[in-house]
Amino acid sequence: MATSTTQAQEVVTCDFCTKPTRKSCNNCQVSLCVECVSKHVELDSLPHDIVPFKGKKVAFSECEFHPNQKSTLNCQHCDVPVCLKCILGLHNGHKVKDMPNSFHEKEKELEKETKEIESTVIPQYRKTNEETKTKIIITRAKFDELEKEKEKHRQLWHDKVDTIFNTLGFLIKSMKENHLTALISHQSKINNCIQDMIQTVQQNKIIMKSRKVTEVTNYKSNLEEYRNMPIDIDVKLPSLKTNTVQGRELSLELGEYKASLTQSTLSNLTEEVSYSSLQNLLDQVKLITVIRTGVNPLYNVACVGVDEAWVSGAENTIRRIDMHGSEWDTVTTTRKTWPNSITVTSQGELVYRDSDDRTVNIVRHGKTEKLITTPQGWHPDKLCCTKSGGILVSMYTTDFSQNKIVHYRGQTLKQEIDRNEGGKPIYKRGKCSLRVVENNNGDICASDCNAYTVVVVNKSGRVRFRYDGLPAKRKESFDPRDIVADSMSQIIVADYNNACLHILNQNGQFLKCVDSCGLNNPLGLSVDSEGRLWIGLVHSGEVKVIQYMK
Repeated sequence: MATSTTQAQEVVTCDFCTKPTRKSCNNCQVSLCVECVSKHVELDSLPHDIVPFKGKKVAFSECEFHPNQKSTLNCQHCDVPVCLKCILGLHNGHKVKDMPNSFHEKEKELEKETKEIESTVIPQYRKTNEETKTKIIITRAKFDELEKEKEKHRQLWHDKVDTIFNTLGFLIKSMKENHLTALISHQSKINNCIQDMIQTVQQNKIIMKSRKVTEVTNYKSNLEEYRNMPIDIDVKLPSLKTNTVQGRELSLELGEYKASLTQSTLSNLTEEVSYSSLQNLLDQVKLITVIRTGVNPLYNVACVGVDEAWVSGAENTIRRIDMHGSEWDTVTTTRKTWPNSITVTSQGELVYRDSDDRTVNIVRHGKTEKLITTPQGWHPDKLCCTKSGGILVSMYTTDFSQNKIVHYRGQTLKQEIDRNEGGKPIYKRGKCSLRVVENNNGDICASDCNAYTVVVVNKSGRVRFRYDGLPAKRKESFDPRDIVADSMSQIIVADYNNACLHILNQNGQFLKCVDSCGLNNPLGLSVDSEGRLWIGLVHSGEVKVIQYMK
């Protein structure tokens, strides 16, 4: 008997074709469609009992153990079809039931069971399957989150270790200088005394040789003074004491300095760093002065020492001014385009970029030298001099299809930062400048205004975090422009749209906004050696100098 599924219901088809069954032959036990009834009757001369399919009789099967015997009964004890001979033999004494009755009972049981499986059991399994699917998604997401959390912990430990050992290096250097200074000074005193004594001995020998009464009687003894040798310096050389509890604690001690690193939760470490940073920020910033530069529009500010800065705008002249607005020096470029980026080396030398001939130039002793020429198809943009003597140069392609940051040491390319671990671009393509600054821990912080985001990578170029301005809860969308890092490793970003500054700690946590002092359209930022912030306002041509830390 052939079957096919139509509209999720079982349809019994004719045994001679694929049409639905309408009739059945009780004698032959075959299923028939209306068209095949006549074909079946004409097959042979045997009598045929053609009835509606639902009225067909139960077909008795042949007994498995007794040939030519029909299994007209069902053994209730063994639940198998049996014939009359079986009852007299193997199934003697067993309770039996008429096969048609047994068949109809089983048929009803089968129908009931099928309905329950279809209407109840399968839906329950499907529901459980969907719930399990959801659990799988949640489990994967949770473990992905744990993986990210683990990497944040890794970076925090690295940052803490860097801070500890940087401090340790500073202390060792300071101790070395102090100890050596004291010893060299003591040595100098001893050498001077030796020279004095040699001279005295020579003079005494001359006096004794001359045997002049006056010189001998006028002689004043220095022996007591020479006997009192300068007190020797007892230099206590420090030792570095360390203790490591594997996987739990790292600690070290150098003189009065003690440091330890213990495993903790990310939130505790973050709160500790944030609290420490907030303690150093003033509740209300102080406006120190307003400098009217005469440069309008004003694009760039780069501090030199305590109270001077280079400034530039949409002209070929870069001006050096002091806090009173007095002009002390100028550098005029010969190119048609104006130098849209300036920075200052640790020696106070001016560095600027020329986009037309793809060069980065440095001004030394009043003369301009080409420092770097970027590859064909790439144009230099924003600049930052690093603490190690290198230069960070943000670059863009001629068609603005790609941005990257390149670290140069002299003319040697040391590092390119443009792709993450998955090979995707770190910085968004676009015409806006990619401003860049190096933080004290070696992080490279970029203000990517094409993506309206601050992107911070570590010294190896791996993305540490991104900041989108949302924690500051400003009215307008975040529009990051110039970016600087201060002595506390805090990151400060000029928000052009919201006339304010965002201050973050080195791990990217928002600390506060500076929105007083009338910072309309802030663009250029720089920090002087006193820790004051110089803010260039593009349309007014003013530089506002503020104090924001205690």
